[in-house]
Amino acid sequence: MRPLPRYRPQAEIDEQTALGDAYVRSLMRGQLRAGLTAFGVLALVAGTLPLAFAALHDATAVWVVLGVAAYPLLTLLGWWYVRRAERNERDFARLVKGRPFP
Repeated sequence: MRPLPRYRPQAEIDEQTALGDAYVRSLMRGQLRAGLTAFGVLALVAGTLPLAFAALHDATAVWVVLGVAAYPLLTLLGWWYVRRAERNERDFARLVKGRPFP
């Protein structure tokens, strides 16, 4: 008697089955969600800058906000996005290799 073939997500993806397609769509949705979240935060911050500038009434304060305060926020947003995208890809790779999630 032959042993049953082991279930392999990699084969599902390679053979382009419906299940493999669902795996890939899940990865793409996760990456899209991370990108849209980062874009939404960026749009919210950039959209409120004119209101902050109107409230400040001081040219030096405006330049401080533009030249100093914006960069840590952009760096933090970029760091979050890269970590989220890498985590999505790592989870997908573990799924394909058949390893359990931590």
